[in-house]
Amino acid sequence: MMVPVVTSGSMARAAAAGPAYIVLGGISFSHFLNDTMQSLIPSVYPILKENYALDFAQIGLITLAFQFTASLLQPVVGHFTDKKAQPFSLCVGMGSTFFGLLLLSIAHQYLVILVAAALVGLGSAVFHPESARIARLASGGRYGFAQSVFQVGGSFGSAMGPLLAASIVVPFGQPSIAWFSSIAFLAIIILWRIGLWYRPQIAARKFAAPQPHPDAPSSRRVMIALVVLVALLFSKQLYVSSLSSYYMFYLIDKFGVSTQAAQLYLFVFLAANAIGAFFGGPIGDRFGRKYVIWFSILGALPFTLALPHAGLVTGAVLTVFIGLIISSTTSSIIVFAQELMPHRFGMISGVFFGVAFGIGGLGAAVLGKVADHTGIAFVYQVCAFLPAIGLLAIFLPKMPRSAH
Repeated sequence: MMVPVVTSGSMARAAAAGPAYIVLGGISFSHFLNDTMQSLIPSVYPILKENYALDFAQIGLITLAFQFTASLLQPVVGHFTDKKAQPFSLCVGMGSTFFGLLLLSIAHQYLVILVAAALVGLGSAVFHPESARIARLASGGRYGFAQSVFQVGGSFGSAMGPLLAASIVVPFGQPSIAWFSSIAFLAIIILWRIGLWYRPQIAARKFAAPQPHPDAPSSRRVMIALVVLVALLFSKQLYVSSLSSYYMFYLIDKFGVSTQAAQLYLFVFLAANAIGAFFGGPIGDRFGRKYVIWFSILGALPFTLALPHAGLVTGAVLTVFIGLIISSTTSSIIVFAQELMPHRFGMISGVFFGVAFGIGGLGAAVLGKVADHTGIAFVYQVCAFLPAIGLLAIFLPKMPRSAH
């Protein structure tokens, strides 16, 4: 994919003309490649569990190793790039993912598996804050739309992991993970081209710092809103983490399906998750992000409550509705937070992406421990109530209309 190089003087004209679709497509496709590689880690858990006799707590620690590096470093990367942007840092981060996959393919000790997962997490920490900034720069003012295009690439990438694991890693074994390093190499080339587009605009953005809106909420209201958004992201991400990490084991345990069949059912949920992620941003641009946040979290509650009591096919249908509804909130939460603190765009993006990864990792570790002691079915009975936290959206402030 070739991304055109533009001058900083053309940035304002590009914004006035609308989104830079080639750049948005390139960064979304890179997000797709990045998250495809990330999603291979939970997708091969049944293989690792069988090969190395791991328990659920150890499986959760693999997720924690991956998510912890991504969570801990993303706000740091975002804060640093707020002060000094690095147009080619995305290539460097993708290089970490490249080496992490190669190491995972040859790992034969649990500690080495943890290190490989951490390297892939490091790549995510570098990728997300700056790529979110690039998506906003290329938005032409349609911030929710641009964030959704960016998010949908990652969501489809996450959905592809189980499908690729079922068709490649299960038949050919753990060494076949090395084949996916070619995806990382392709992503490095694309991100280098995007870096050429981004580099001349770094100086231009210094002269276009966002100014506070006269009707913007007070500092106290901003802090309360950020806490609420973190809580809402917690409810959403922990529930999604419970499915992405343990849904395959739940299906195998309750219905006796094969590993490959379980991976296909997981793909159905993640594909629905990807589709829903696209629509939240444009709807938020049109009607307001607060309404999308209300609907997408609380709207999933009836389906999450029904899932633990459903059969195999009915449960698969319920996961489609859950994925479509609950994923639509991600873009709106992130853009809402960015608009609350536009002068700290990179740090806020890093914090919220980092919180998402951190919740997923810590939640997977805790849920794994619970599953070892009470059974995997009990985990889904408890997690079913998580979307009720969406009631906290009542405390979100009304944003100026220009922010929508």
